[in-house]
Amino acid sequence: MTYRAPVTDIASTLKHVAGLDQALADGLYGELTADLVDAVLEEAGKFAAERIAPLNTVGDKLGTPFKDGKVTMPPGWKETYSDWAAAGWNGLMADAEFGGQALPCVINAACLEMWNAACSSFGLGPLLTQGAIEAIAAHASDQLKTIYLPKMISGEWTGTMNLTEPSAGSDLAALRTKAERAGDGTYRITGNKIFITYGEHDLTENIVHLVLARLPDAPAGTKGISLFIVPKFLVNADGSIGQRNDVRCHSIEHKLGVHGSPTCTMVYGDDGGAIGYLVGEENRGLAAMFTMMNNARLAVALQGVAIAERATQQAMAYAAERRQGRAPGYAGEGMSPIILHPDVKRMLLTMRGYTQGARAICYMLAAEIDRAHLGKTEAERQAGQARASLLTPIAKAFSTDIGNEVASLGVQVHGGMGFVEETGAAQHMRDARIFAIYEGTNGIQAIDLVTRKVALEGGALVAGEISRMRVVAAKVAGTNSADFGRTAARLTEAIDSLERATGHLLAALKSNPADALAGATPYARLFGLALGGTALAEKALAQRDNGAAEALGAEATGTARFFAENLATAAPGLEVSVTSGADSINAIQLQLAG
Repeated sequence: MTYRAPVTDIASTLKHVAGLDQALADGLYGELTADLVDAVLEEAGKFAAERIAPLNTVGDKLGTPFKDGKVTMPPGWKETYSDWAAAGWNGLMADAEFGGQALPCVINAACLEMWNAACSSFGLGPLLTQGAIEAIAAHASDQLKTIYLPKMISGEWTGTMNLTEPSAGSDLAALRTKAERAGDGTYRITGNKIFITYGEHDLTENIVHLVLARLPDAPAGTKGISLFIVPKFLVNADGSIGQRNDVRCHSIEHKLGVHGSPTCTMVYGDDGGAIGYLVGEENRGLAAMFTMMNNARLAVALQGVAIAERATQQAMAYAAERRQGRAPGYAGEGMSPIILHPDVKRMLLTMRGYTQGARAICYMLAAEIDRAHLGKTEAERQAGQARASLLTPIAKAFSTDIGNEVASLGVQVHGGMGFVEETGAAQHMRDARIFAIYEGTNGIQAIDLVTRKVALEGGALVAGEISRMRVVAAKVAGTNSADFGRTAARLTEAIDSLERATGHLLAALKSNPADALAGATPYARLFGLALGGTALAEKALAQRDNGAAEALGAEATGTARFFAENLATAAPGLEVSVTSGADSINAIQLQLAG
């Protein structure tokens, strides 16, 4: 089964959960109109379904052969990428001064979801390039911006993020790549990097690597890291491609999934050092790289949504066709479609509920990133930045976790046919597994949420989020509609659990940080359930109030009710894990085998 972009639900989530309609009315997005937004979404969905989706299987089967230091992308990749870039999709968010379209983050987020649902291996390249554009635009000199941004925004050149090393995974303080001042304003970079997505390929004539390295006199730890632009090919004064830089791909990884995305081991400085150009200030590189990483975390969260959407669509289609047994109440002849069996319906509704809940969280985050940049007052921008910082680890952890779970359920719906490769369900499960790992593992996201974000403003930021959720639950209760069932009650229970768990963590951070860390991952999941459930209820309420088509309104209400009554019910148990599960973790000392 191929992919069909869920443009209707994407648009509804943007308007009713991410607040796009209100933002347009308030003039936050300048002259952008609802009609233009709809047109962009329709065209993006069409390109994703017709051009990118067919690449998914061929990329998985053929991968990215590596020979003599060169990577060959799968058949059809280069032509599709060239057409995609020529259509301007790479520059949606970028500054118009350098050739971008300056559209808001929420629109780009919706498009990123579609590219990655169509083919996550394809979507990974633009994801990293857009992050590199953000870092250069925010921190590089005007000269570097002039040289690199136009070509990167147009998609003629791509970008990478070079952080990880064999001895330094998530701990960047252990980074060993060296930078030496050359005396002419440039630097010489030597060292090795691993797990570099799209570090080498044949899609474009140049690749712009953003590399973290340490100067000889740098302070120890993360305070002594600098960021450098290290292009594959140097750029001549007239903007043309110059000589090859002293950087090469040594090998590519053989991975569980995303086979169409080349994951490279990079070597810098075989012949004296690759020429690098400082981005920002010496020893301040991590701050510059975090601009890229924070945007990448939203993008990876959207990858979780994307793979879940793709797996859900395929499972729905299969379940409607596959016949087995006779479902209760089935009056037709022979065996019934398995979609009518209650347990299969439960799996499919779980897939849809998780997918749409995670989509809502991601789009809320994108809207807050917009507000942080475009708000009309300093107070509004600061509020947007604060809420975005809170939502980022929740979006990344929740969305990529459910990406794994939904893809696994997709295999289960297919039964034995899901375990064989020919249906494609197994590929979704394999591809999904990396999203919870890279750009900061979900455990790191949970730690960030608990140790940094929960305590922001003395806990007032989380308290404000909880208050927003209570308003939604109260509105649902106020409808007195039987269609919502016990939605209001179950959401209120989840919100209550979140509030009590938050209070426990705020106290534990002061008295026993180990207890707070032990409860971090269940707390992140608890937050995601409460936030996703109330977001779906908010969307259902808005569709009812705005006179949505009966079928659409019923689906939105049904999905919100299912989420509240079947998924958000895990919240009280997660609360128990957060508030009283630490002893069983911290008291047990695991012995190393052997």
